[in-house]
Amino acid sequence: MSAFFPQPNDAQKFEADLVVVNANVRTMDARRPVAEAVAVFGNRIAAVGTNEEIRRLAGAHTRVVDARGALVLPGFNDSHVHFLSGGFQLSSVDLRDAATPQEFAERIRRFAEKLPKGRWITGGDWDHERWPNVNGSAPLPAKELIDAFTPDRAVFVNRLDGHMALANSYALELAGVTRDTPDPPGGLIVRDAKTGEPTGVLKDAAQSFVWKVFPEPSFDEKLEAARAATGHAASHGVTSVQDMSAGNDVGVYQALLDRGELKTRIYGASPLPDWERLGRVGILRAFGGDMLRIGALKGFSDGSLGSTTALFFEPYNDAPTTRGLPADEMFPEGVMLKRVKAADAAGLQVMIHAIGDKANDTILSIYEQVAREHGERDRRFRIEHAQHLRPQDIARFGRDHIVASMQPYHCIDDGRWAEKRIGHERAKTTYAFRSLLDTGAVLAFGSDWTVAPLDPVLGIYAATTRRTLDDKNPGGWVPEQKITVEEAVRAYTVGSAYAEFAENSKGTITPGKLADLVILSEDIFKIDPVEIEKVRVRTTIMDGRVVYEAAKQ
Repeated sequence: MSAFFPQPNDAQKFEADLVVVNANVRTMDARRPVAEAVAVFGNRIAAVGTNEEIRRLAGAHTRVVDARGALVLPGFNDSHVHFLSGGFQLSSVDLRDAATPQEFAERIRRFAEKLPKGRWITGGDWDHERWPNVNGSAPLPAKELIDAFTPDRAVFVNRLDGHMALANSYALELAGVTRDTPDPPGGLIVRDAKTGEPTGVLKDAAQSFVWKVFPEPSFDEKLEAARAATGHAASHGVTSVQDMSAGNDVGVYQALLDRGELKTRIYGASPLPDWERLGRVGILRAFGGDMLRIGALKGFSDGSLGSTTALFFEPYNDAPTTRGLPADEMFPEGVMLKRVKAADAAGLQVMIHAIGDKANDTILSIYEQVAREHGERDRRFRIEHAQHLRPQDIARFGRDHIVASMQPYHCIDDGRWAEKRIGHERAKTTYAFRSLLDTGAVLAFGSDWTVAPLDPVLGIYAATTRRTLDDKNPGGWVPEQKITVEEAVRAYTVGSAYAEFAENSKGTITPGKLADLVILSEDIFKIDPVEIEKVRVRTTIMDGRVVYEAAKQ
């Protein structure tokens, strides 16, 4: 038995607060990779061992969780979420699987009927790539689809990647967007080819026209969204998240923590352009306690593949007039390098969104220059997504100690249509999990919720099978980039903990570390990976307490 707990005096017998017995424990700790049981004292793992050893630590007041032979893993750590917006989306209109423009419009119409007059409709997460193609491509929605039944309320519903959104005429009028409005740096107003009028679709930085007039949700509304988000996370075995959009809303999470309702550890990132706000008060990366930490900065270098705004060296196959768009944070030229230098000098952690191969090369080069100029230290620069890489750029992640923070579900989603955008040759190093690991990179897995479902089990399924959602790639899309179940679980636990400077406190089931555990319905190490998507979470333990039990839902 490996153990870490306070030594009682002669008159006392150590008593665990909680034990998990009759389990198939995969600790992800190479020193003791498997066990039968786990003991918890307070919010820490006290011991890992056999059923007999751990049962001896149970007393009259110990809660006993009988795993009944089920698989127990470290709690999942999602390295990339948009947590508060995810909570809001749980109660918003769901457009993700709308299969036609007509169904898209009808869902908005039905949702609008239930809302008070004047209430905005946002969220949605639509995906036009599900719709029937017209002249070989999926048509974008237009405001005329929804104007007739939303004449007196603003609608601004985003594509699931968040890089474009559809505004109705009411919202465009509020925002002052007309045919004479110029495209902003890093953004695009989609216009009717004949009239030049805005269609309602705004890409990347152009979305800010509408968001500037969007009424800020109240603190209580944010609190309710955060409550929904943390409950949703617990139901999927997610005990930690790294929130790319925390920004000024960290106080919402603090309020939930103070009320004893926070079921998720949160590492909150602020926008990279706001680095001085943290730098002025001397906050360093990963500052805070076990439940809530700050000190990370999230930047953007380009858009998304689905919106044809991810930045590539070569044009899109299906849109040969464009190579994508640099994000507005890349303007004026040189400002991204300047900000990364300043943030790094201030001791903050930098993580930058890069999807297209040119965007990835640009950010890798910036990171390399800053590391050369500032000298070697443990800074853990991250690239968020790292989706489309040139073969020669893959080894730079491992060589330069840059974390590849990736979302495997995107692979089986985008894989349905990605090759029409970039062709087969460029697709060979798309979501290059295998190649990145083989060249020494650290993989940190997440979901990008609400862009993709929060469920890490689906992410593990995606990374190990690469079977696209349309079932057209049963052997896997770019199958040479598959990884093993062990490697995928490690990326959702050990890798994600490392990515947030937390590997000494979580990521493995090790005595002395935080007591975050998840019990699954099946052993994903033994079943066919194709069956993993059917596996469900039975129990989630976070901070030493049971925060979700499927049997009680």
